[in-house]
Amino acid sequence: MTRTVYVNGEYLPETEAKVSIFDRGFLMADAVYEVTSVLDGKLIDFEGHAVRLERSLNELDMQSPCTKDELLAIHRQLVEANGIVEGLVYLQVTRGSDGDRDFVFPSEDTKPTLVLFTQNKPGLADSPAAQKGAKIISIDDVRWGRRDIKTTQLLYPSMGKMMAKAAGADDAWMIEDGHVTEGTSNNAYFVKGNKIVTRPLSKDILHGITRAAVLRLAEEAQMEVEERLFTIDEAKEADEAFTTSASAFVMPVVSIDGVALGDGTPGNVAKRLREIYLDEARKKAI
Repeated sequence: MTRTVYVNGEYLPETEAKVSIFDRGFLMADAVYEVTSVLDGKLIDFEGHAVRLERSLNELDMQSPCTKDELLAIHRQLVEANGIVEGLVYLQVTRGSDGDRDFVFPSEDTKPTLVLFTQNKPGLADSPAAQKGAKIISIDDVRWGRRDIKTTQLLYPSMGKMMAKAAGADDAWMIEDGHVTEGTSNNAYFVKGNKIVTRPLSKDILHGITRAAVLRLAEEAQMEVEERLFTIDEAKEADEAFTTSASAFVMPVVSIDGVALGDGTPGNVAKRLREIYLDEARKKAI
């Protein structure tokens, strides 16, 4: 089935969707994005993604292409048009096109480009990968310094996933100045004893929407949470580990650089957090 997508005010078949070759998202990666999951035909954590999108735009002095209510309406229209029960809505805003290539930002009256499309993902909540757990490797973090802005500069994370694939693993955690920053597309955690440890928020990591929800739920469940820097060796000695993201929710990690965590199967904390997160997410979906 041909998807219906959204491009600058129009709902179109994906085969007819076009943006300018001079669009700065294409030429400069001058763009930000968000991904919102869909469960039971409803949007998960939409408010958090909308707020973070606005922050990303503000940090880059980029115009907002529409209001939050308009954005919600577009999401819902695409979910309905494409019959998405479980899946994702991808959104991208670029600084637009001034009709040529230039390092200098285009004039202020240049309209931003807004693109949205859906991805159908049956079984998203009951992912076999989550039941098996992920194997990860560690790699150097050589990205730019503003990882708190959700830009489309994803070449190195993509390369990191390919490094993991070549090593027979599922994903990679990145290391900077001896400490874990985050995964290629997720926030990273380990569990030792009854304590969940994760890196604190800063410009060094993405301020994950799922991260915020999971940490709140962990504290409500009377789990101890410590936000601090940690090394990959600490994580290797943990009882268990996991990641969080909008598209994978809570993903157990079962090995790091070939070192099995616990008995090499998803740990109880990760499984419990995934369960309570999905339960709450479904209740609050819109």
